[in-house]
Amino acid sequence: MTAAIAGIGATEFSKDSGRSELRLAVEAIRAALDDAGLRPADVSGLVTFTMDNNSEIAVARELGIRELTFLTRIGYGGGAACAVVQQAVLAVDAGLADVVVCYRALNERSGRRFGQAHASPDPDTAWHAPMGLATPAAQVAMVAQRYLHDSGASPDDFGRVSVAARRHAATNPHAWFHGRPITLDDHRASRWIAEPLRLLDCCQESDGAVAVVVTSLERARDLARPPAVVAASAQGSGPGQYVMTSYYRPQMGALPEMGVVARQLWQRSGYRPDDIRTAVLYDHFTPYVLLQLEELGFCGRGEARHLIADGGIELGGRLPVNPHGGQLGEAYIHGMNGVTEAVRQIRGTAANQVPGDGPVLVTAGTGVPTSGLVLAPSL
Repeated sequence: MTAAIAGIGATEFSKDSGRSELRLAVEAIRAALDDAGLRPADVSGLVTFTMDNNSEIAVARELGIRELTFLTRIGYGGGAACAVVQQAVLAVDAGLADVVVCYRALNERSGRRFGQAHASPDPDTAWHAPMGLATPAAQVAMVAQRYLHDSGASPDDFGRVSVAARRHAATNPHAWFHGRPITLDDHRASRWIAEPLRLLDCCQESDGAVAVVVTSLERARDLARPPAVVAASAQGSGPGQYVMTSYYRPQMGALPEMGVVARQLWQRSGYRPDDIRTAVLYDHFTPYVLLQLEELGFCGRGEARHLIADGGIELGGRLPVNPHGGQLGEAYIHGMNGVTEAVRQIRGTAANQVPGDGPVLVTAGTGVPTSGLVLAPSL
């Protein structure tokens, strides 16, 4: 790859932003352009999620962007978090646009809440909604229960993911749960949402926006901030893929879509799991963090519980995961705040900086067609 992330920006993360999603998007994009030392007139491409409610032309008008030569969207909710960057990289590499901004803005807590049941026109829901599996938590709970059966893990292992995320968020001033760590007993005491998932196994519902600026590595080197080189990007969908989960695969307690992404990332980047300094994993639900660790090759099938034992994914552990607190601790902006955390880790400006100069892995939402990135410092 010859492209890099040159700028990052975000609004504050809240439970009630008090302003429109369009305004949130514009604020985050302006912040990202300022971070890169660029102007709206420099932007020639925009990429966002199909679920984003802000049209590209509305965003361009509000920002004062003059002309766009590249516009596209990525589907499947949080699975798009890294794929929007991949699309931007492809556009820059192909000469379709010089500067591409990726953005996601949502009032997910004060507006339409994903954690509530909604009627859906998607015919796939006919396979599980009539059985009461009408929310993401209910759907993921089935996979989590099967994973416990197959792996020998326990709900406490899910709790350790939540404890690590909240411990990291507690020392991140931008996190919603700044200053509010939890214990494993807190996790055990939190109410059931859909057994075996408790409240503290589920990510937040947040209002906010995040944006990143992608341009050529050559141009990025001349801008205001050290570039985060996109060493590899990938998208993936697994066999028998549905949305949030699939009950029609030979092995239900797995995330093969992330396996598809992992194989591409390691091949394209030339890195291996042991090279990764820190991993920013999409933590919409704690069980899917364990499953991702296995699919990505950080441990064998069914062995994630051993990797996370005794603080293995905390700062100072074998593989620090989500040093910013993730979506469990910082905010749920459909995974885009994970991309910005990876950039901060590359720059050396993160609130909880992981030592070293190795690459950083980022993943997008799982249970759906997903995506991933490997970011590295510029040589």
